Amino acid sequence: MQTHGRTNRIVTNILIGLTALSWPFALSAFEIETPRVGLSGVPAKITVSDVDWQTEVTLRADQQVWQARAGVDGIAVFEDVVITDAGTAVIEVSSDGDSDSVDFRVIPGWVSVLPAVMAITIALIFRNVIPALLLGLWFGAMALQSFTGIGALRGLLDSFQVFVAQAVADDDHASIILFTMMIGGMVGIITRNGGMASVVRMIVSRAKTAIGGQVAVWLMGLMIFFDDYSNTLVVGNTARSLTDHLKISREKLAYIVDSTAAPVACIALITTWIGYQLGLVSDALQTVDGLAEVKAYSVFLHSIPYSFYAIFAIAFVLIVSVTGKDFGPMYKAEVRARSGQVKPEVGDALPALEGDDLEAKDNIPLRAVNAFVPIIALIIGLAVSLWATGEGDTLTEVLGSADPYKSMMYSSFFGVLVAATITIGQRILSVHETVDAWYGGVRATLFGMIILVLAWSLADVTANLNTADYLVTVLADSLPVALVPASVFILAAITAFTTGTSWGTMGILMPLVIPLTWAVMSVNGMADASGMHILYSSVSCCLVGAVWGDHCSPISDTTVLSSVASGCNHIEHVRTQLPYALIVGAVALLVGTIPGGYGLSPLISLVVGLAILIVVHRLIGKTAAPVAGID
Repeated sequence: MQTHGRTNRIVTNILIGLTALSWPFALSAFEIETPRVGLSGVPAKITVSDVDWQTEVTLRADQQVWQARAGVDGIAVFEDVVITDAGTAVIEVSSDGDSDSVDFRVIPGWVSVLPAVMAITIALIFRNVIPALLLGLWFGAMALQSFTGIGALRGLLDSFQVFVAQAVADDDHASIILFTMMIGGMVGIITRNGGMASVVRMIVSRAKTAIGGQVAVWLMGLMIFFDDYSNTLVVGNTARSLTDHLKISREKLAYIVDSTAAPVACIALITTWIGYQLGLVSDALQTVDGLAEVKAYSVFLHSIPYSFYAIFAIAFVLIVSVTGKDFGPMYKAEVRARSGQVKPEVGDALPALEGDDLEAKDNIPLRAVNAFVPIIALIIGLAVSLWATGEGDTLTEVLGSADPYKSMMYSSFFGVLVAATITIGQRILSVHETVDAWYGGVRATLFGMIILVLAWSLADVTANLNTADYLVTVLADSLPVALVPASVFILAAITAFTTGTSWGTMGILMPLVIPLTWAVMSVNGMADASGMHILYSSVSCCLVGAVWGDHCSPISDTTVLSSVASGCNHIEHVRTQLPYALIVGAVALLVGTIPGGYGLSPLISLVVGLAILIVVHRLIGKTAAPVAGID
């Protein structure tokens, strides 16, 4: 009996213990879903699941009450739950006599913008975007945990294990990374097999005067449209001997090279930039209700007509080249060059870049077809893939509904295969040499891919911190909707100028630009077809504003590369290019972006802007001493 009684007591205690363990779960009548953190004074979205259809649910928090009815899916949605004080808020939910509660961590709203602000500030201090993005990412991950020692440690680990891993594991992100690397690999092959050098020499061989030489270099910049680094290095190194012979200053060569690299790559449809830009736009669109289903490629295509700075920069180089007129420090450089001194008199010229990855193999036939065929194969492959994966009756509908990630993967892989096949088939390079050339091109894209992954990770953190919602709350009512694109353009230009990187600027700002623009449009009743020009222009301004700041910056990578590839003193390149970039940027902003925000057709702005550039150049430009043709 004693044993039996003891056994009963043990069983009873176990049952009581199990009941006690299950008691909290028994009280949990609902499933309450909140954001990872809330922002004080900023509306948060809270959902309550497992509720009977049409049942009224009451939510209490911060001495306020909200009510909502459950839909057919058994979910009640509370869109605008505002907690005014930072700290831990208790969210209480009740319905039909049942109740439940959860703790909700709320932080000051301004904390949500600190990761991006920190990234920009640190980039200014260290002049390097990678540590800036890393520290911004760490701070954001810590904010999602807690501002304690443990929170800092967990945030540091989450930065890599959670956010970077998610950025890399995403299927679309992986497609963009592979596409960019494949394009880089193809460039490596067609550079090493002599195809690129042949194309360049074919163009420059027809130039007989200083004007002809400048136009030839401009044409080369347009032809090598798929990558700004390749454009800068190939055109600068190849054309330098020609421009020296035609008595064109090294500063002018560096300017033409610099202004036909990033602007062309920024708006061309098949470049190493397109994957990066589409990735940023796509991720930002996913964070906005009402835009999640919009195709990033469609937004990019519609933004091109608003890319005033890129278009005007390319056109202004042609204006300067065709007329033979210059102004400011560039005019003095050209006068000096006509007398036979093509190098700057002040400072030493930077040595031209050399190396197997940047030059054709020695003692091989230089055939332009070896560059043209892979590039044409890439273009045709992309066009066919976009058409095959898209639907619609018009070209715009087909491109807008196409799967750009599949298309880019197909076309880039096809381009690499064609480049490798014709190179090995002609026995220009062995299989081993072809693989090495491909790897050299891939390796050149690695730094950009690191920036891209970190930018994706930071964008994910800012989304979790509801940064866009905070900016909406603060700015949506005060920022005129028509001036949003111009504000984005100026912000991107300042950031790129001070950091020296257009890609880093795009990565930092794009996750904030699209949600903020859409919010301002919504407040002004323009979150529909009538206001899409504001969104397209803002996306464009984030991209080309970054290019403008990059052009003006003395610490820009492409500006330095242009000086190096052209054998020009770097400071002299910056001095001579800056007046040209500032005039083009001012016209783009005042004639294109601002009027476009008020609804003026971009085609009208383009025509008027080009006319103004021609007139301004004609008024202030002067012709350097002419040079005789070559016999």
